[in-house]
Amino acid sequence: MPVYTLPELPYDYSALAPVISPEIIELHHDKHHAAYVKGANDTLEQLAEARDKESWGSVNGLEKNLAFHLSGHILHSIYWQNMTGDGGGEPLAADGVGELADAITEAFGSFAGFKAQLSKAAATTQGSGWGVLAYEPLSGRLIVEQVYDHQGNVGQGATPILVFDAWEHAFYLQYKNQKVDFIEAMWQVVNWQDVARRYAAAKSRTDVLLLAP
Repeated sequence: MPVYTLPELPYDYSALAPVISPEIIELHHDKHHAAYVKGANDTLEQLAEARDKESWGSVNGLEKNLAFHLSGHILHSIYWQNMTGDGGGEPLAADGVGELADAITEAFGSFAGFKAQLSKAAATTQGSGWGVLAYEPLSGRLIVEQVYDHQGNVGQGATPILVFDAWEHAFYLQYKNQKVDFIEAMWQVVNWQDVARRYAAAKSRTDVLLLAP
């Protein structure tokens, strides 16, 4: 049985239009995300075969493949839940996400400062990658990270809670080479309720966090 499975979308293909077209959602989820799930499962099987045969010459490449496909699967699984057709705007206490709003202000000075930093991080990721808002457990604060491809340039132990996909397959059919326009539009569909739940869950996991030296 596969270890990893493709999650179902929490909405139909047209739910995020006009920000993201139904065609992009279908291709992105059913083809690209599915390929990362298959890649992770295939790599686990190949690693098992390498162990059985004690054939360690391929282990370096297989470990890189596992990190790539597994991180792609995880980030996409968060990505779909991070968006809603009823989203956007700014997290507000009146909407029940005041704790998240306060944490953003504490970490970045203001929501505007946070929005600008995450937008720039996503837009300036060289090649393929992501802009990520993550909870960093050693400081107990929120940070913005750039994720190259799916797995590089991150602080170990940080938990992603909001992810912006800046790979071309996420926007090119609709926005062509205007990545900045796509990232700006993404703010219209952010599901702050989901982000707030992820923030609360990350903060509560004190039993599995690294201890500060």
